[in-house]
Amino acid sequence: MKEEPGEHDSAPDDGRGFRRALGPFDATMVVVGGIIGAGIFINPYIVAQRLDSAALVLTAWIVGGGIALAGAFSFAELGSLFPQAGGQYVYLRRAFHPVVGFLFGWALLFMIEGGAMAAIAITFAEYTLRFLGRDVASAPLAVSAIAVVAAVNYLGVKPGSRLLNVFVVLKIVALAVLIAAGALVPAGRAPAAAAPALSGSVVAAFGAALIPVMFSYGGWQKANQVAEEIRRPRRYLPLAIVAGTVFVVVVYLLVNLAYLRALGRDGLAATLTPAADTARLVFGERGHRLIALGIAISTFGYLNLSVLAPTRVYFAMAADGIFFRSVSKLHPRFRTPSVAIVMQATWAIALTLTGTFAQLIDTVVFADWIFFGLTAAAVFVFRRRIPLSRRPDGSFRTPGYPWLPALFVVAALVIVVSVLVSNPVRSGVGAILLATGLPAWLWWRRRNPGPEA
Repeated sequence: MKEEPGEHDSAPDDGRGFRRALGPFDATMVVVGGIIGAGIFINPYIVAQRLDSAALVLTAWIVGGGIALAGAFSFAELGSLFPQAGGQYVYLRRAFHPVVGFLFGWALLFMIEGGAMAAIAITFAEYTLRFLGRDVASAPLAVSAIAVVAAVNYLGVKPGSRLLNVFVVLKIVALAVLIAAGALVPAGRAPAAAAPALSGSVVAAFGAALIPVMFSYGGWQKANQVAEEIRRPRRYLPLAIVAGTVFVVVVYLLVNLAYLRALGRDGLAATLTPAADTARLVFGERGHRLIALGIAISTFGYLNLSVLAPTRVYFAMAADGIFFRSVSKLHPRFRTPSVAIVMQATWAIALTLTGTFAQLIDTVVFADWIFFGLTAAAVFVFRRRIPLSRRPDGSFRTPGYPWLPALFVVAALVIVVSVLVSNPVRSGVGAILLATGLPAWLWWRRRNPGPEA
């Protein structure tokens, strides 16, 4: 297939394809909403358990933010070059081989997005019930939440985007409350231990701590998946990716400073609910319910985005003849990938009924960071195939090339190895699920032997 940079950048809105309905604010909210889910409210206690000083805890979040920003730069360049629906799928199949793009889409459905949606739906239901003061089974509410966001996004990209914008703003308010709470309370009751000298064991612990950190930071790539629905994507897509990621990094560092100031490193490591405990110190028992509401809002917004963005990947796969053909059809009225939306929601509901947050997170990170690393490596491939001199004026260029994308590839490898070491069972399950994509690819390849397969 001939490489043409940005061939869909100015595709006309002719009533048959996706609507270019998302402006720069909408696209930035996709990035912010894609990153901020439940992780920042919960995962910091895991980081504190794996590292024995406040300095190392903050360092882990700073390093994670740097890795996320390096990845965001790489994705911004690729999105500027190929502003098409599907994001990573498009880059991987063009840079390496169609089977690599297919395996990404396969992993996205069955592990990355399906698992993340299930984990987040469970968290949403549990914290909503805490806010309401109800002690009942959470599964029905989790399933209902997935069904609601699927229905909203079925009706069009703009309703889904408007819902996302509202919930992103609300989750930012909730995080602002946490930051203020940390500033208002006296310093933590539990003193932080002195930072030890780096050793092999500390390096391993730091790698393990990066797993929940990077789960919390993941999501900047969501805007790439809806590139064909963004106005002037060559300009607005890189802006949204970089601005949204920088904003989240700053917020995450401030939130962790609040946790450490309010609880201390030892106190943070000792609680499963750091956000609730920090809010309780300022607002009393009302703080627990207040932050439960904030987490419910944040996770619901993430669920909405999980239907809005990844379903465009399955649409692109089907359009290339390597997935169910019906998935490539847009709804005649709403112009949304309606079949893909129903498929994603159905699988997420199935996982919701069979797993827990803790069981799902390592499998998600394992698969996600394999393809993050490969996607950053695609920057090098396209720099060779499509030199900067051949790219349209204004195309985004990754700063610090080649060092930043190279460091991101190395970081992705470290994270994958850390997951393998810390949870070999869940990693094994993920590897098996990924391997099942190969016979599926061969089956679709035989059915559609053309160049697009």
